Amino acid sequence: MAASTLVNWTDRHAAMMSAVGPKRTSIANPAMARVIARTAAGRVGTPDDFAGVAAFLCSAASDFVTGADVTVDGGLLWEA
Repeated sequence: MAASTLVNWTDRHAAMMSAVGPKRTSIANPAMARVIARTAAGRVGTPDDFAGVAAFLCSAASDFVTGADVTVDGGLLWEA
């Protein structure tokens, strides 16, 4: 989604856009135990897990990063 939004805006504005795609941040759902078991980090994400990525995307260090959707999921392994 970030890439398509960027294409729509760059014709009119000198904008660079990226997105942080947080995954599973709540354990309220009983099915989360199965999700956590398939996550390399062994837990759900916290706001601090996403803050570093957001800070990077807002900093000069990401000046050449454009239209990226950074998935922050703790290494979730999907079933085949």
